[in-house]
Amino acid sequence: MKRRKKPNKKKKKIINLNNKQEMKHFKTLLLIAIVTLGFNTMQAQQKIGHISTDLLISLMPETKAMNAEIEKLSKTYETELKGEQEKLEAKLKKYDAEASSQTDDVNQERSVEVQKDQQNLYQASQVAKEDITNRRNEILKPILEKAKKAIDDVASAQGFTYVLEASTLIVANGTDLLPAVKTKLGLK
Repeated sequence: MKRRKKPNKKKKKIINLNNKQEMKHFKTLLLIAIVTLGFNTMQAQQKIGHISTDLLISLMPETKAMNAEIEKLSKTYETELKGEQEKLEAKLKKYDAEASSQTDDVNQERSVEVQKDQQNLYQASQVAKEDITNRRNEILKPILEKAKKAIDDVASAQGFTYVLEASTLIVANGTDLLPAVKTKLGLK
């Protein structure tokens, strides 16, 4: 009978280990190649543009109408507050002139009255500021929506993946969408 040689298990393990390492190395290289190729393909497909939304909004006729309305509202409040301030100053001047001929109790009541009037005037000015801000925001909302829709439409039509705010860019090498959006909105 012939004796069969038993295969060397150690040698086989070394061979298998080398094959596993080679396979792992090959898989790693393949993964790197796929990721690199995919990244380059993705970059090639992306178009980036920029626009100054502040400039666009300032050019819109709705913004000019809003500014005129806010200016008118501000002047109305300013006139009302100025009238109240003048009344308060006249009252204070009168009370100061009469202070020496009044009792301490009357002067104390007048002092409290003037402080209350000053507080009311301050509150009225705060309400006016808040009202002006709320009105501005109310008018501005549809203007911003219209501008955003026009930017979205132009970006989609021209195949842009991203549109960035121009004022935040240090270098703006992308396409400026302002001329196209102005045309879309019918602006000069």
